[in-house]
Amino acid sequence: MNIEIKGLSVKYKNERKEVLAVDNLNLSVDSGGICSLIGPSGCGKTTLLYALSGIINNFSGEALLGGIPADPKRQRIGLVTQNYALFEWANVYRNAALGADIKGIIIDKKEVSSFLSKAGLAGLERKYPRSLSGGQRQRVSIARAFLMRPDVLLMDEPFSALDAISRENMQNVFLDVWSKYNPTVIFVTHSIEEAVFLGQKIAVMSVSPGHIERTIENPLFGLDNKRATQDYYDFILTVRKNVETLWKTC
Repeated sequence: MNIEIKGLSVKYKNERKEVLAVDNLNLSVDSGGICSLIGPSGCGKTTLLYALSGIINNFSGEALLGGIPADPKRQRIGLVTQNYALFEWANVYRNAALGADIKGIIIDKKEVSSFLSKAGLAGLERKYPRSLSGGQRQRVSIARAFLMRPDVLLMDEPFSALDAISRENMQNVFLDVWSKYNPTVIFVTHSIEEAVFLGQKIAVMSVSPGHIERTIENPLFGLDNKRATQDYYDFILTVRKNVETLWKTC
């Protein structure tokens, strides 16, 4: 299911004035593609995800999934937020399976257990969120999003709570599972290295009010063991220079 965002603008009202958070944003992601989204803090990245997920519906412009307006009642939309959004009354297994249950998707226990194992949660199935670390909570949130087999997956810095080694492992798990289910993904990250490792293309947002300044195609996407190549680090440097130049001129 492709994503097409046309002229999206979002305003917030606070006690004193109306604030323009996103301004005339345009972005397209092909069906089954991964777009990494990077931008300075406060530029509207999360706001964009909320508009696509249906959490925000008071905006101008269009947010289309498969050619029709984004609506979680009509499309299968997975959202992974920074605050985990786990249910404290449910154990790890139940939290992971809950999204699929709500959508009426039948998944067998082996599939749930297999994904939890890949996510480094084996043996924690009966634990409750209060006994988990921040990184473990985020892994449960990611498992839940994938297990509902979304058409579109929106991820808001999902690996930021993980240590460096766990983060790389989860990046590999993410790509492995994505290749199996092929959801269309927008992946928000502050890390240029992560954006290059995961994205087929990299969309660079401006400072607030946010819009897309540039989209960079990633020639290394799909390359095996790319962290072992010089081309990978050279491309990270190229993207970094692009980003620094764009943000200086915004």
